[in-house]
Parts: sequence; C-alpha cells; structure tokens
Amino acid sequence: MLLLNHQDDEPQKRIELKFSFVPGAFAICKLPASAPIPDWALTGPFISVTRTVEELSIVCHADNLPRDVNAESHWICFKLQGPFAFSQTGILASFIAPLSAKAIPIFAISTFDTDYVLTKEEFAGFALQTLQQAGHQLVGD
Repeated sequence: MLLLNHQDDEPQKRIELKFSFVPGAFAICKLPASAPIPDWALTGPFISVTRTVEELSIVCHADNLPRDVNAESHWICFKLQGPFAFSQTGILASFIAPLSAKAIPIFAISTFDTDYVLTKEEFAGFALQTLQQAGHQLVGD
C-alpha cells in the first residue's frame, strides 16, 4: 500500500499500527441538534457525543439504545493503540485505506490520544483479515 504526500505526490512509508477490539456491539445515533444528551448514552466501554448545528450524533453501546431512536446498529469498534502526536500524519489514513480498497464501510472517530474505527458487524471478519494483511497487528487491550 502506498500513501501519497499531498505536497509533492511522492510515496510515504506505510504505517503499521497496533489495534484492539472495544468489547460489545455499538449503535450510531442521530438526534436533533437541540436535544439534551440522554442518560442512556452515557454508559458503556466507549461513548462518543458530537453536537453540530445540524445534529447531535452519539455512538454508544447498542444495549443502551431505546427503540424509538434514529440509529444504525450492529457496529463493532477497533481502537488504534495510541497515543499519537498531533504532528504525526497518515495514522487514520493508513488504517482505513485498506478497508476502503475492499469496500468495507467505516465510521471513524478521533480523540485527543487516538482513533477509533467502527465497521458493521457483517464485515468484522473481512475487516480484520484486511487490516492484518495490510500489516496492522491485533493486540489484546
């Protein structure tokens, strides 16, 4: 796999990353932008809450999800083993490029220290195989 440096279009060295699974199944929810952050979204091994002027987006453990919420369920979550310095470039791109090349859909979230990549449960085995073939290493947390 080659990554291109956008400044001069010369190939960059591939970054091989360590990653782990975040336990459980997850849901990606969309609420109105003005909605309060619901209590049901605030427990679990991984939570992400993002508010924009258009929406309140929540990633939470699928078991917490009420039936009446607009959501996509049945996602698994990979955690890249950071932390990564803000000056490091190409981290997320090197992880999702092999998935994109195999048409595996993803939902990516970045935090201060690392990145999380979710994919639908139906792609879990294929995604894991694709990532390992690209040189990324699954590790225990």
